[in-house]
Amino acid sequence: MTFYAQSRLHTEQVLAGFQGLSLGGLIATLKTWNDERITRRELNLLSDRELDDIGLSRTDIDLVAKGQI
Repeated sequence: MTFYAQSRLHTEQVLAGFQGLSLGGLIATLKTWNDERITRRELNLLSDRELDDIGLSRTDIDLVAKGQI
C-alpha cells in the first residue's frame, strides 16, 4: 500500500508540471527541437574547411543550432 501511495504522489507531481502546456506549445517545442536537430546534422556533415569558410568551428555547431550565434 505504501508503494502505491508513493507512486501515485510521484505521478501527480509529474503531471502537475504539464498543467500550463497547451497543444500549440507542445507542437512549437517539437518543431524547435526538430529544427535544431536538422541544423546540427547538416553542419556536422560539412568538413572543417567548409565550416571555416563560413566562419564556424565544430564547437560552434550547438550554439548555431540553438540560435545563439
